[in-house]
Amino acid sequence: MASAVMSLRRAAAAAVACVLALGAAAQLTPMFYDGSCPSLQSIVRSGMAAAVQQEPRMGASILRLFFHDCFVQGCDASVLLDDSPTLTGEKNAGPNANSLRGYEVIDSIKSQVEAACPGVVSCADILALAARDGVNLLSGPTWAVPLGRRDTRTASQAAANSNLPSPSSSAAALVSAFASKGLDSRDLVALSGAHTVGSARCASFRSRVYNDSNINAGFAAKRRQICQPQAGATDGNLAPLDALSPVRFDNGYFRNVVSQFGLLHSDQELFGGGQVDGVTAQYARNGAAHARDFVTAMIKMGNISPLTGSSGEIRANCRKPN
Repeated sequence: MASAVMSLRRAAAAAVACVLALGAAAQLTPMFYDGSCPSLQSIVRSGMAAAVQQEPRMGASILRLFFHDCFVQGCDASVLLDDSPTLTGEKNAGPNANSLRGYEVIDSIKSQVEAACPGVVSCADILALAARDGVNLLSGPTWAVPLGRRDTRTASQAAANSNLPSPSSSAAALVSAFASKGLDSRDLVALSGAHTVGSARCASFRSRVYNDSNINAGFAAKRRQICQPQAGATDGNLAPLDALSPVRFDNGYFRNVVSQFGLLHSDQELFGGGQVDGVTAQYARNGAAHARDFVTAMIKMGNISPLTGSSGEIRANCRKPN
């Protein structure tokens, strides 16, 4: 076990070095706050540990919050902005409304960081660190998060509606959406493995369990028990994305998918005669390979169009521009 942990740490370090060699990513560094806010990492870790202890699902929710931030305008904390008379945020976009959660966890961590290091650390970086810690606290890998992002003063509900992949997306649409962000098909499959933790609403898997043919019949029947065929009363009912181990970050998601137990249509699209079948099958066999590639893909995603230098700002309150 100790040697496996060391191998993962070496792989994570190598992934950081590799990704930091790419263009804009060189502006970010894991040591960015070592002098200006040395307690940052421990504050974020402590806040996430408390949140996950209270509700393990929160680790998955913060991870998803980070995905939805990075895919819209880049990793700039735009997803955290509330609507106001002068700003239309992303929280009420179709993929986010009544679905994204964990804002109050980031608020709590931000307030503790501000008490220790006022005006120094961006909400975007706090979210990146919290996502990493959420994964690790659910038994997933850890890695050195490149830091130095700044916060945007703007948001785009339109981009949130158009840029975020849908639960009904085809494999081709997923590959295209990720490619538009500089992420390849292996990154797509690795990042989809985040669905090894967390839950989905009936509204997101209704079509899958009633209409898809590439689904285990018993699995579909069980999910129909909590999800009526018509929209309405059961829309918010939850089912685990990975019924094998819903609060443990492992490769159970991929083992589900290769057996036609994918909860979302987009999950099952990763295995069924398409271009990413080989990667999905590899991860189903080899959890360590997935953990390694997930780290690489998370670092790449975290480097999507960051605001650095004098761009943007350091928000005092993650919910509103200064």
